[in-house]
Amino acid sequence: MALVSNVTPLNPPQVKIAATYLRGGTSKGVFFRLQDLPQAAQVPGTARDALLLRVIGSPDPYGKQIDGMGGATSSTSKTVILSASSRPDHDVDYLFGQVSIDSAFVDWSGNCGNLSAAVGPFAISSGLVELGKVLQDGKNGARDGVAVVRIWQANIGKTIIAHVPITDGAVQETGDFELDGVTFPAAEVQLEFMDPAAEEEGGGGAMFPTGNLVDDLEVPGVGTFRATMINAGIPTIFVNAADIGYTGTELQDAINSDPTALARFETIRACGALRMGLIKHIDEAARRQHTPKIAFVAAPADYVSSSGKPVAAGDVDLLVRAMSMGKLHHAMMGTAAVAIGTAAAIPGTLVNLAAGGGARQAVRFGHPSGTLRVGAEASLVDGRWQVKKAIMSRSARVLMEGWVRVPG
Repeated sequence: MALVSNVTPLNPPQVKIAATYLRGGTSKGVFFRLQDLPQAAQVPGTARDALLLRVIGSPDPYGKQIDGMGGATSSTSKTVILSASSRPDHDVDYLFGQVSIDSAFVDWSGNCGNLSAAVGPFAISSGLVELGKVLQDGKNGARDGVAVVRIWQANIGKTIIAHVPITDGAVQETGDFELDGVTFPAAEVQLEFMDPAAEEEGGGGAMFPTGNLVDDLEVPGVGTFRATMINAGIPTIFVNAADIGYTGTELQDAINSDPTALARFETIRACGALRMGLIKHIDEAARRQHTPKIAFVAAPADYVSSSGKPVAAGDVDLLVRAMSMGKLHHAMMGTAAVAIGTAAAIPGTLVNLAAGGGARQAVRFGHPSGTLRVGAEASLVDGRWQVKKAIMSRSARVLMEGWVRVPG
């Protein structure tokens, strides 16, 4: 007589979830439609965080994310959840999760500007957005043109407008647009970050939460630094490279191989977060790694990028290096580029002064992988600086699509 056991297997089979792996700008991430997630992960909370951690392969004490989709860098430890938007005048809702590599948490405090370039293309290709409703100036029987996708960035409550090229009724991914930090050319996706000044809790909704374009930021045990602290694109702390012992021409190894330097940057970042009102106690910074960013700026200088390509001082308006998740970024975060463009447009900020000062509507800056141009127009209204939008171009491409599997 056969016996039937109701005991749950000790090792349940893996769960299969529809997902797409995309490159957006100089980042890569695993994209999901909200409706495809397991029921418990369709709402914010521990179940969702646990799922995304396992998908990416975190926490990993080895720092390699071998048993997941992550690439062991801040640029490749990312997840995106999209859904059709119920908000007026928007097409898709975009939620970004920055997954810690060696710790068990997902940071939901900010946006990823690079992966923003992949949101519009994925929304169209996955059926979340009907192409016929967003295609502009359609040609060839309304099968060619540019799709204008209005994105609601749910992390920070902002609108992003993506201009996605369409050919023969599908997203055009290949092209000749080159982006420093990305090896191969692709189709250009133009992004407009509308009203990019972030309304972070405690910041009062102000672009400059301290009320000043430049502050003296006191960092106990480290020193006092001139700093521009701005909420635009993503909360960012800018300091002068020379004030912290750098030239602005550094590449990743110069900083990421120096534990003392990394610890000092984190201390400055934590003190800046406290001063900006983003945290209430200095210890909270350890659980908020994605924001704020810290970056250092310098006047133009010749250097050789990480690919070996020379960058001449005459090719850029200033130099910028930015930290992401505790390490020097290999290129530039898209949201930090928005902060750079916004700060450069406002006379008197450290970014503006590094670029030579004065009024400007666009800036080209040098980063470890090369150069990037970002535009922004600022105006002073009733004593407060405002920026209606910041504009930059990126590219995006599907790398793999199908299912991602995680242990049940």
